[in-house]
Amino acid sequence: MSGKLKINVVIAGRNYPLSVKNTQEEEGMRKAASSINQLISLYEQNYAVNDKQDVLAMCALRFASQLEIANLDSDVTQDEALKKINDLNVLLQKHLE
Repeated sequence: MSGKLKINVVIAGRNYPLSVKNTQEEEGMRKAASSINQLISLYEQNYAVNDKQDVLAMCALRFASQLEIANLDSDVTQDEALKKINDLNVLLQKHLE
């Protein structure tokens, strides 16, 4: 499909029209909106917040921190893998000498 798909998602009771490239991106947007709405409900039930902007800011912080933590974990994993590769290279060089 060459054109963009037009979809609507609802976040915090507001409708947002979006354009997406394909059905996979559409599914991702809908799942993201659902996750946001679930988190909004959780925050509204557990915290005394009167302003949707505060709840949305808390959601943004939660999702952004999860992404940053995942990136940090990925960096650590990559660093560990590179160290192991370097250690193996050293052992291989010693074995070949």
